Amino acid sequence: MQLKIALCDDSEEDRRYIGKLVRNWAEMSGENALIQNFPSAEAFLFHYEEEKDFAVLLLDIEMGQMDGVSLARRIRRENPAVQIVFISGYSDYIAEGYEVEALHYLLKPVREEKLSEVLDRAVRKFRTNERMIALEYAGEVNLVPLRSIQYVDVYRNYSTVHTKNGSYTVKKPLGEFEEELADTRFFRVSRSLLLNLSEVSRVSRDRILLRDGTELDLPRGKYDELNRELIKRL
Repeated sequence: MQLKIALCDDSEEDRRYIGKLVRNWAEMSGENALIQNFPSAEAFLFHYEEEKDFAVLLLDIEMGQMDGVSLARRIRRENPAVQIVFISGYSDYIAEGYEVEALHYLLKPVREEKLSEVLDRAVRKFRTNERMIALEYAGEVNLVPLRSIQYVDVYRNYSTVHTKNGSYTVKKPLGEFEEELADTRFFRVSRSLLLNLSEVSRVSRDRILLRDGTELDLPRGKYDELNRELIKRL
């Protein structure tokens, strides 16, 4: 599968330099990568209207009329899978990265070793986000993207998969879901709850707040463990 990587930077010199580093990474990692350069956020958006299948966006923050953060906001509203990496000569904008679920924030001048490490993570995360699980529900088999699942809870022998577009209740133990999702961003919070860490907005001593406002009970004594997992996996 070809990986499409967009590099958006209004500096021609930086585009050449970073583009070279990305090509070096692709050659060393054996990835079939297509790297496309854009001199502005507007130029990228014009192209994006026709081709939305990018895996990674490398975005300079300070550009012309539209900055990289504003561009990321527009893309993220419709594309939760693409991996966004900000690149800037200043560290002032790091907080904005959380808003659009940016994978990383690279400071210029970009070091080749660090960029390669970030690209490795971006590709792994992109491919994980595109994975599907099959759920038999109401006599039909539904393919559900992992990135759309918020959490899975269980009652007796039935598990309910809660997604951004609805819920599916299936006769399947939570342990089977845990095994199926073992190498992903899901974490077994308790005997009855399997949580997508990407959906967590805030954690208190007894509650978990998800990005859409949903609140879940956090079992006693699990606060520190959950926070460690969030730090380790995010």
